[in-house]
Amino acid sequence: MKLLVERFTSDKDTTISAIYLDNVFQCFGLEDEYREEKVASETRIPAGSYKVELRTTGGFHARYEKKFSDIHQGMLHVQDVPGFEYILIHVGNTDENTAGCLLVGEGARAGEGDMSIQSSRVAYKKLYSKVAEAAKQGDLEIEYFDRDRTE
Repeated sequence: MKLLVERFTSDKDTTISAIYLDNVFQCFGLEDEYREEKVASETRIPAGSYKVELRTTGGFHARYEKKFSDIHQGMLHVQDVPGFEYILIHVGNTDENTAGCLLVGEGARAGEGDMSIQSSRVAYKKLYSKVAEAAKQGDLEIEYFDRDRTE
């Protein structure tokens, strides 16, 4: 099973993407901005392909066990990103909520200096229910593709 994060617009703080599961659009994504030099909790991860597994420890896991008790089995955790750790897929609406992670939402606002996603909890529940078992089995991959960069 494969997620594709197609980054299509960004500004000095935020990146917006379209997220596909096995080539079918699922939702929008929001991350921090691109940077040549990584700044902790302020930089999106590099384009590329990574495995996604479930993380069953940590504060996010404990909160999501309560918040999404009907579906939660562990956090969607992007693996082996060079120079990054604890990259999760979770809920949130703006770059203030990302800390380098990928947020998901049903809608997106992509105006320069005013980027956000909406209905994040709804999008998360839908996406999570489709991919959690594959992540648990080690059969989930995520690819980040930079369409927003012309360099």
